[in-house]
Amino acid sequence: MNFSIKKSVKSALNSSVLILKLIVPLYILSDILLYLGWLDKISFLFEPIASLIGLPAQTALSLAAGVFINIYAAIALAAPLGLSPYEWTIMGLFLGVCHSLIVESAIIKKLGISYIYSFALRFSMGFVAVFPIKYLPKDWFVSESLKNTIKQIRYEDFWQMLTHSFIGSLELSFKIILLVSFIIILMDWLKSTSLIKSYSQKVSASFSILAGLILGITYGAGVLIKEAKSGDLSRKEILFIATFLMICHSVIEDTLLFVIFGANLWVLISFRLILASVVSFLVLMLFSPPKKHKTG
Repeated sequence: MNFSIKKSVKSALNSSVLILKLIVPLYILSDILLYLGWLDKISFLFEPIASLIGLPAQTALSLAAGVFINIYAAIALAAPLGLSPYEWTIMGLFLGVCHSLIVESAIIKKLGISYIYSFALRFSMGFVAVFPIKYLPKDWFVSESLKNTIKQIRYEDFWQMLTHSFIGSLELSFKIILLVSFIIILMDWLKSTSLIKSYSQKVSASFSILAGLILGITYGAGVLIKEAKSGDLSRKEILFIATFLMICHSVIEDTLLFVIFGANLWVLISFRLILASVVSFLVLMLFSPPKKHKTG
């Protein structure tokens, strides 16, 4: 397709409306739950997951929203909690691997990969990804981030809290909309380049992985779907690419959404890349049939 700034801006505006509809009510809901003290009472349902990855119990609902809905929902619920850069890094890494499971597993299913494999792989790898963080130097997670401007304060009454929450939700939405709009325009331009257009007509593991890394799981998997159905790719090749993309995709957008809160950029990117490479190659080795030796 040819690049059109008008179409990209229109797409960005449509995304902005969706972000506002999602961020504003969930952000306010999170603040209301905090104000009334209900968040602590209901978060126990998801607290084991938060505890296992080193996050406070209050983040449990945010994690659940990220896993089953999307990253925007998770951020909207987590933003009022005053998390540290260290905690934002943990959340960004876990949800970078394990988010939007229902929608994205349906996309991967078109490649012939089962829902069970998708859910099990991404959920388990989310825990594996965050495990080494506790051994990293603490000064890697010191940042003058958005965390310093979004913090819990005491309100005189419910309406003061609600007003403050509404303003905070709009501020957060504005920052995310700016970031997402930039990414949408950049991605549209990338898709229009001769390199992307020429290679998208071909199928290769390296290009599919590169497309998924930059443009997201939908585009990366989309490059493969037609050929997967035609049988031009082996089951092993499809499994290798799908495994890599499920662990590490859309590294620009997913990463930057957490970096604006102070999460460590290099930890988020490098951990996912390393984990995806190691696991996908292990899967490749596991499913490789043994070579037959010629007998004399």
